[in-house]
Amino acid sequence: MSAEEKLKELNLELPEAPKPMGVYKPIVFQGSIAYLSGHGPLRTDGTLIVGRVGEDTDLEGGYDAARQTGLALLSTLRASLGSLDRVKRVVKTLGFVNSANDFVDQPKVINGCSELFAELFGPEIGVGARSALPSNTLPGGIAVEIEMIVEISPE
Repeated sequence: MSAEEKLKELNLELPEAPKPMGVYKPIVFQGSIAYLSGHGPLRTDGTLIVGRVGEDTDLEGGYDAARQTGLALLSTLRASLGSLDRVKRVVKTLGFVNSANDFVDQPKVINGCSELFAELFGPEIGVGARSALPSNTLPGGIAVEIEMIVEISPE
């Protein structure tokens, strides 16, 4: 099943592809590699999930924020590629979690995004290398920020 078909089967709704909030491009292509800038947990209504995990929200809330961030990344990919079916491989994700000082489960939070990609693309394509790091704050107070590198197929 293609990624686009799987997206429909899972009844996933992508937010509008986010616009840059500074001097950068949301996605840059170099050959068959797409580099996606850090994205936040953008909802379909245009709002962002904010707060510190372990303080303002719990692990489940952080996981949901990471999943929503994954949807925002997919939205940028789809808007730029025309179809998620052009994704050949998730190469790497780098996740930052706006964490309370004593919160240590950043990998479990970023699983929200990683499990989404595995579900959508399958484990061979959707699971890549990954880092999950704490942050004492993130832009606008967002709960999670994730960037990624993806291999794509030609048009």
